[in-house]
Amino acid sequence: MQNPEANFEALGLILPPPPKPIGVYRPFLIDGKHLYLSGHGSFNEDGSLIIGKVGDDMDILTGKMAAKQVGLAMLATIKANLGSLNRVKRVIKVLGMVNCTPDFEKHPYIINGCSELFAAVWGPDNGIGVRSAVGFNSLPDNIPVEIEAMFELI
Repeated sequence: MQNPEANFEALGLILPPPPKPIGVYRPFLIDGKHLYLSGHGSFNEDGSLIIGKVGDDMDILTGKMAAKQVGLAMLATIKANLGSLNRVKRVIKVLGMVNCTPDFEKHPYIINGCSELFAAVWGPDNGIGVRSAVGFNSLPDNIPVEIEAMFELI
């Protein structure tokens, strides 16, 4: 049986504070057996924003790390609202948006920062869902990555 909480603990990572909405929306919504997370941005462990445009003032490895931090912010939202990562059965869908220069083409590599984290937490069978990774000319507050996701609950 999977144990996402134990898997997360074994990674030795720290969750940032769950982000608060900066607009009129819900960051978290349950509908039946599905959990929807609104777009989450890239935050450092102390809750400050990671900012920058991939391909301009941010390199590809830093962009991938920013996507991992987005994944951690999403885990923080799940844990704050559900009490445990173990309440999530599997990842269904991830939409990753990358703030990048027009010539940047490695969007999937950046979003792998989040996808690899989810695979480590929920395992390869339940932690990898369907996904889109796309580039944008800008994202709110010049964050490098925004990700939204849908999960199935136990």
